[in-house]
Amino acid sequence: MKKIILSLCCLTALTAQAQHEFTIQAKKPVAEVKPTMYGIFFEDINFGADGGLYAELVENRSFEYPDALMGWEAFGNVSIDQQQPAFERNPHYAVLREADHPDRRTGLENHGYFGMGLRQGMHYELSFYARTHGDKATLRIELVNSQNNAMQKEKFEIAGKEWKKYTLSLTPNTTDGKGFLRLMLGSKEGLDLDHVSLMPGDNWNGLRADLVKDLEDLHPGIFRFPGGCIVEGTNLGERYQWKNTIGPAENRPLNKTRWSCTMQDRIFPNYFQSLGLGFYEFFLLAEKIGAAPLPILSCGLACQFQNKDDDPTAHCPVNELQPFIDDALDLIAFANGDVSTKWGKVRAEMGHPAPFNLRFIGIGNEQWGELYPPHLEPFIKAIREKYPDIQIVGTSGPSASGQRFDYGWEQMRRLKVDLVDEHYYMAPEWFLANADRYDKYPRKGPKVFAGEYAAHGKERHNDFEAALSEAAFMTGLERNADVVSMATYAPLFAHVDGWQWRPDLIWFDNLKSFRSPNWYVQQLYGLYKGTHALSLTENKLAVTGQDGLYASAVCDKAKGSYYVKIANTADTEQAITLTFKGAKALTGGEIITLHAGMKAVNSLEAPAAVTPKTQPLTASGTQAEVKIGPKTFAVVKLQ
Repeated sequence: MKKIILSLCCLTALTAQAQHEFTIQAKKPVAEVKPTMYGIFFEDINFGADGGLYAELVENRSFEYPDALMGWEAFGNVSIDQQQPAFERNPHYAVLREADHPDRRTGLENHGYFGMGLRQGMHYELSFYARTHGDKATLRIELVNSQNNAMQKEKFEIAGKEWKKYTLSLTPNTTDGKGFLRLMLGSKEGLDLDHVSLMPGDNWNGLRADLVKDLEDLHPGIFRFPGGCIVEGTNLGERYQWKNTIGPAENRPLNKTRWSCTMQDRIFPNYFQSLGLGFYEFFLLAEKIGAAPLPILSCGLACQFQNKDDDPTAHCPVNELQPFIDDALDLIAFANGDVSTKWGKVRAEMGHPAPFNLRFIGIGNEQWGELYPPHLEPFIKAIREKYPDIQIVGTSGPSASGQRFDYGWEQMRRLKVDLVDEHYYMAPEWFLANADRYDKYPRKGPKVFAGEYAAHGKERHNDFEAALSEAAFMTGLERNADVVSMATYAPLFAHVDGWQWRPDLIWFDNLKSFRSPNWYVQQLYGLYKGTHALSLTENKLAVTGQDGLYASAVCDKAKGSYYVKIANTADTEQAITLTFKGAKALTGGEIITLHAGMKAVNSLEAPAAVTPKTQPLTASGTQAEVKIGPKTFAVVKLQ
């Protein structure tokens, strides 16, 4: 009997412990939630641009890789030349001549990036530039499946010794994720060939439609591009230079990427940047998905992870920074300038006469130490003088704490930047322990931009454990909306066959993509960010991990809605009474939950293994009763 009584007492105690009462001050907003609060960070890593978001299927389409035929399989009589090129900044082209025997052929095959994803019934636009060595030549064109069987064959006549663009629509009769393109000389007369492009018919301004949809459905408020470490370059000559990324794609020069050989166990010597996805396309994409653009530019420092601070050849001296500063000023003019201005005219000629309404610019990626402030300062002076309404983002370096971090913040305050970019790739336990990180921050001075973050478990997978810890941490971002103005998970994309870094928000192959559990956390925050943060407390304290619970609340004044985010990291279900102090009678709503095993992941084979579930929720007066299951993230929506 004593054992039974003891068990009942323990059960009662546990039940009492699991009952919580959260008080939300419904009519006393503590801060505005900026529209930019949650967003996306794009860097060309993991074949995120070429082979990913950029829809081009042909690798090394302009024959500009250091090995000009890398990405191509040549047979017969093929060579590379650059005499009288079609494009000044991409001068190399392929020369196809008759093979050395009547029974042999001359041609090229291109397998794209880990194969070409070809869909049955989809129209693909093939385009190329060509000229003949005589009057006329014939080019045989084939789309080929992974079994080496032609899905479509066409013969195309090339006429004239001057460079000319040719286009042809191709339609595969089957779907194949590892198809390829074959081009063969079909005449005795030879020809020159350049900028061979194959684009799916459903591309959006040159971007892959399904991946654009993955971004749009996040409802991001801010879009940071193009990085990331590629902003800096392994050396300054390889930094990302925005002026090389505008104008006709055919004449955008190739650039090396920092990520081809950096990760020694994930080497991809064929990883370059065609820059077909450039700043103009980034601005267009930001506009489409409803996000404010945030370009990041070089401050004249090459990647400090790869170069010593005291190497005089690695970094630009402060007194020679003017070309870098001009790039920043010219970018603002390109984005916002009137069509009568030099750079506004360039934008208009590309097809967008209206300004892009740029409001933010970042100078430097994750620089640190004494080199950075004197490099940043002249940018600030020049931008403030010419464009005083532009908000400037500086950085506190690559760490979440420590001497470099403290020094970075000290200098950013001294220089009076508008936002400070913080980065943290940490274990899930760190995210749980730091949900109150911004509760302690000064309320005056630069705002926080959590510009790169992700929970890294031991295997660094996009599992639910990582997603739940990020959801818990983000309650602290929301609660401190007066301090934190922006947050972007990183990295964004990864090709399943070509990744260097994980975890990543969205994974894809050549035909389809899947959204990670982390993606759904980001989406739920983006969908229900509200307009104003509200005080949410239990026993007059913010809910930052007590009994494994993390919580925040916002309202949407325009919609008359309340959104409460709750992460239950405990092993037991927890019952919670939500009291909206000062609110009118609630009419009800719904509760959206995300739950799975801690190691659960989504995949190409099971893309919906971890997805949110929605149930109706009733309310009584100004209260609602909810039960949050163990290891669950929930969003409570009430009217």
